[in-house]
Amino acid sequence: MKDIYKNPTFYYIIIPAIIALWPLLIWGVSIPRANRSLNKELKDYITANDIMEEILRIDPERLALANSKMDADEFDYARAIQQAANLCGIPSTSYKLSSGIITSTDRQKSQSANVVLKQVDMGKFSEFLSSIQLRWENLQCNRIKLTKKKGLPDAWDVTLEFKYYY
Repeated sequence: MKDIYKNPTFYYIIIPAIIALWPLLIWGVSIPRANRSLNKELKDYITANDIMEEILRIDPERLALANSKMDADEFDYARAIQQAANLCGIPSTSYKLSSGIITSTDRQKSQSANVVLKQVDMGKFSEFLSSIQLRWENLQCNRIKLTKKKGLPDAWDVTLEFKYYY
């Protein structure tokens, strides 16, 4: 049996046979697998497109928020809080902002700030937090403190601690 591997005729037959079987393998296995994968990707694309259209129909402000990211200026807490509060219908008298100085550590600059929202309902608070973090991806909310207002069914004082990384 070892002599067959030493015989050059064996290689003259086996190599062309493998070369002839290769297109059959591609045609019989790889192409159908690629077609199934393509059909799955197209179905996923159609589903995702429908979901995106539904989101835009329900919440068209997201498109305005995404467009505002394209022409984003330098980050400023006062402007960012004001924009998010206006978007959520929180009047300027219902929030207080106190921001710190910009600090730099190990090639990373950051700035902290505390925001106090007075007598907001949970819907406005959650919309405020999600819209500001959607708009500024380098902004992190490190701490949230909720204090329920007595005698009111859905009124809260909210203290937020933010940190923005430049």
